[in-house]
Amino acid sequence: MKIMISACLAGENCKYNGGSNRSEKVLQLMKDNEVITVCPEQMGGLPTPRVPSEIRDGVVTARDGRIVDKEFRLGAAKCLEIAMREQPDLIVLQSRSPSCGVKQRYDGTFTGTLVDGAGVTAKLLMENGFRCIDVEDLTV
Repeated sequence: MKIMISACLAGENCKYNGGSNRSEKVLQLMKDNEVITVCPEQMGGLPTPRVPSEIRDGVVTARDGRIVDKEFRLGAAKCLEIAMREQPDLIVLQSRSPSCGVKQRYDGTFTGTLVDGAGVTAKLLMENGFRCIDVEDLTV
């Protein structure tokens, strides 16, 4: 099976704070499958580490008030290009992320409040017919 995975889940230090969201479930999955790792935020030109961002009124905004929507959408488009070319059977993404959250994301107030709805990359991938799941819903 071919799987696209948020790079932070594979242990790559591309998370906003310079760390990763390394997942043992994902590492298990990587052993027996063809894997493509992506970090939409880095692919959109944002540095690591970077100021945390959330979606507020449909626009991705960093905690310091800078609008980073263009970078998030560019990274999402690059992920879609890869998915269209590689045709993964499954895409496993980081839960609650403004890029990768599949079911929920933070509400833009930077208070830890969750709202239903996908992040920029997850939404674009799903709109184009790709099967995406949050890492928290992964069963190995």
